[in-house]
Amino acid sequence: MALHFELVTPAKLVRSEDVYMVVVPGTEGEFGVLEGHAPFMSTIRDGAVQVFRTAGAAPETIQVRGGFAEVGENGLTVLAEHVEA
Repeated sequence: MALHFELVTPAKLVRSEDVYMVVVPGTEGEFGVLEGHAPFMSTIRDGAVQVFRTAGAAPETIQVRGGFAEVGENGLTVLAEHVEA
């Protein structure tokens, strides 16, 4: 099973893929999302989104600034104000 992850800015879709887990820098603290996570919504702070492609893999780090994260039945969507290239 895999988690569908989308990273979006106001200008474009940055990433859309199936991954194992994503750790998001929420304003109340970091949180990890796996397939089957309960519906959840949070604002995010400036920081690093960590994307784990498989269990036990080293994370890929993506720097983001501000925005929102939503976990729903379709997976995790992160709407970031800005993503570092």
